[in-house]
Amino acid sequence: MKVAVRTLCEFAAREGDLDFRYTPAPSAEEGITGHQAIQARRGCGYKREYALSGECQELRLSGRADGYDPHAGLLEEIKTHRGDLSRIRPHLRALHRAQLRAYGALLCRQENRPTLQLSVVYVDIGTHRETPITETASAADLWQELEVLCGRYRLWAEQQAHHREQRDLRLAGLRFPFARFRPRQRQLAETVYKNTVTGGTLLLEAPTGLGKTLGTLFPALMAMPKAGVDLLCYLTCRNTARQLALDAVERLRAAQDAPHIWPLRTLELVSKADACVHPDKACHGDACPLAKGFFDRLPDARAEAAQTGGPLTQAALARIAAGHDICPYFLAQEMARWCDLVVGDVNRMFDQSALLYGLTRQNDWHTAVLVDEAHNLVDRGRGMYSVQLDQQRLLQVRKTAPRALKSPLDRTVRAWQGVIRAHTHAEGAPVLLDTLPVALMGSLQGLVSALTEFLTDHPPELALQELLFEAVAFMKLADTFGDHSLCEFRRPGRGRASLAIQNLLPADFLRERFSAAASVLLFSATLSPGPYFQDLLGLPADTRVRSLPSPFSADQLRVHFTPTISTRQAHREASVAPIAELIARQYRQRPGHYLAFFSSFRYLNAVDNALGELAPDIPRRSQHPGMSSQQRRDFLAGFQDRTGSVAFAVLGGVFSEGIDLPGNQLIGAFVATLGLPPFDAWHEVLRQRLQQRFGAGYDYAYRIPGLQKVAQAAGRVIRTPDDRGVIWLIDDRFLQPPVRARLPDWWFGPEAAH
Repeated sequence: MKVAVRTLCEFAAREGDLDFRYTPAPSAEEGITGHQAIQARRGCGYKREYALSGECQELRLSGRADGYDPHAGLLEEIKTHRGDLSRIRPHLRALHRAQLRAYGALLCRQENRPTLQLSVVYVDIGTHRETPITETASAADLWQELEVLCGRYRLWAEQQAHHREQRDLRLAGLRFPFARFRPRQRQLAETVYKNTVTGGTLLLEAPTGLGKTLGTLFPALMAMPKAGVDLLCYLTCRNTARQLALDAVERLRAAQDAPHIWPLRTLELVSKADACVHPDKACHGDACPLAKGFFDRLPDARAEAAQTGGPLTQAALARIAAGHDICPYFLAQEMARWCDLVVGDVNRMFDQSALLYGLTRQNDWHTAVLVDEAHNLVDRGRGMYSVQLDQQRLLQVRKTAPRALKSPLDRTVRAWQGVIRAHTHAEGAPVLLDTLPVALMGSLQGLVSALTEFLTDHPPELALQELLFEAVAFMKLADTFGDHSLCEFRRPGRGRASLAIQNLLPADFLRERFSAAASVLLFSATLSPGPYFQDLLGLPADTRVRSLPSPFSADQLRVHFTPTISTRQAHREASVAPIAELIARQYRQRPGHYLAFFSSFRYLNAVDNALGELAPDIPRRSQHPGMSSQQRRDFLAGFQDRTGSVAFAVLGGVFSEGIDLPGNQLIGAFVATLGLPPFDAWHEVLRQRLQQRFGAGYDYAYRIPGLQKVAQAAGRVIRTPDDRGVIWLIDDRFLQPPVRARLPDWWFGPEAAH
C-alpha cells in the first residue's frame, strides 16, 4: 500500500485544535521562489528535492525532502512564512517536525546512517531571512517514531485498500439505469469512456437533449478501474448542476444488484459560507467550539463518514459533524482525501488555493476531471484570478480602528492619495495602468503584517478581517502580475477609488491545473470553436475536439431572421417598435410561452412597455435586477401556466442557460442582440492582448463569447425529440456569413451553406 509521507503525517501526527488565525501564507509562487532562493544558497553537493522511499509496517512510503547535505549529514525541510515567526501555530510546527523526522527515518534506512541532523528552516518570504530549528536524532529513534505513525495509519490503509478493491469490482460491471440509451447518448458514453481510459483531454460539444449528466458520469465511473483512477471530480459552474449529478449517482446505485451494498464514496463539496455553523466566529479553538480539539475528534468522525452507505452530501456531513462536535466544512475537506467521486464547483480544481488540485499533486493521484457547462469556464477562470481593492473600505476601518493600527492605516491612506493625485484626470472614467503602484504595494505589505498581529491577539472584528482578506488577495495576484491581466483604476467619487487586477487570459493560471489531471473532459452544448477554449484555458497541445450530432432535426425548429432590424446602440431606440410588433404577430399566430432576450434591462423594459401599449391583451412577465431565489423560482413556475405569456429576460443572465422547459412550457424565443460585450476600454485591451497572443482578437473578445450566449439562450426552446418551436434572431448581422457560421448546424439542416 503506497502512501506519501506528507499524507501519512497529516493523518497520524495532527492533534489539538483547528487554527486558521490571521497568518496569511505565501502564495504557491512565493513558496516556490522562497524554496529556490534558500536551496541556491547551499554549497556544492547539496541535493535539492531529494527523493526518499522505503517500507514500514507494510506501507510503501515515498516523498521528497527539500534538501540534503550528505557531507554535513543534514536533512532540511524548508517552510516559507510571512511576518512574525511566532504566529506559526504549535500544531503546524509539530506537523512540520513530524514530516521531517519521517523523512529522516527513511534516509537513515536508505543510506545506512546511524545519526542525522534535522533542520526545519523557516524562511520569511519578505526578507528571505532563515530561522533554522535544528536537532540531531538517531536512526533508531526516528524509525521507532515512524513505526508509531505507520501503526496508526495501517488499519485505515487496509480498509482503504479493501474499499478500493470492492469499488473497482462493482464499477467494472456497472449497469446503465435505463433499458436503452437516448438517441446519441451511447455515442456520448463511449466517447467519455475512451477518453478516461486513454488519459486524454477532450473538448466535447454535446448538444442539449443527450442526457449529459448521466451520459458522462456512467462511463467515467465504469472506466475508473481500467484507467486506475483514484479520484473522479464532477465539477460544475452552477450550484443547481451539483444536485443533478448527485441524483444521477443515486439513480445508478438504485439500478445495481444489491444497491444497499454500494462501495462508491461520493462527496458533495459546498462553500464555507454554506457549511459554516458559526459564521460569526473565527476558525480557531479559542473562538469556535467546533474548532476546539478538532483533530482529536476527527478520527471517529472520519471513520463514521467512511462507513456511511449513502452519499456524503452537505446534510449528511452536517449530521455526522454534529455528532462529534466538529466543523462540517473542514470534515468535508478531510473526506475529499478518502472519497472516490467529488461533486463540487469548478473552483475546487482551478482557483488559487484549489483543494482537489493540491491533493492530486500531494498524493500523485490519477484524477479524472469532468467539467459540466464548460463554456462558462473562461469567465469563471478570469474571476478566480481577479481581485479589487477599495479605498472606501480602508477609510471606513480607519475611522474606528484601534490606536495600534493607526500608523499602518495612515501610511496606506497616504499611498492611496498618491495614486489618486497621479490620475486626477480619471474622475469617474476607468484608467488602465501598465504597472501596479509601487508605494501602495509597499504600504499594503506593512498593513497586512499589522492587521495579522492585531487580529491574532484580539477578538475578531469583521471590518478588520475583511480589510485583511482583501489586501492579502490583492497582494497574491500582484506577485504574478503580467500581460495575462490588467490593472484598472477608478474614482467614481471622493473617497471611493478602487484598484483592480482583472485577469484577461486565465490560461496562464489554469494550464498547470489541467496538466495535473490524468484525464479531462470539458463538455457543453456550446464549445465551438475548439481552438478558442484551448487557447484561453491553457489546454494541452494534444487536446482533442469533438462535436456530437444533435438528436434534434431542423424540422423541429423554424429559425427566422430580420434583415431590416438593427439592434446596434445607435439604432436601438428605432428598433423598439418593430420588435414589439414582431413579438405580437408571432404570439397571435401561435399563442404560448415565449422568452424574449435583450442585451440590457433598459432595452428589455423599453420593448416590454411598447408591447404593453401595442397589445395589452398579451400576458407579459419580466426579469428584473437582483431577483431573489424565490422570485426566480416564481418566474420559472410561470412557464407551467396554461395561459401563455411573453417572458422578458437579459441575455447571459440566469434564465438564458441551465433551465429546462420542455414541451409547451416554451415554444419560442426572440433574441434581440448578438450578445457582443460592450466596446469599452477593458474589452479593447482584451482584444489587443488576444490579437497579440493568438491572432484572433475580435473573434475571441467579442464575436465568439456573444454568439455562445445566443446559442445557449435559443437552446432553451428544443429540449426533447417531441418539441417544436420557433426562434427569431433579431438583428441584420445574424445574416452575415461569419456570424451565421457560428450558429448550430442542426438549426438549418444538412443543406445549410455555412
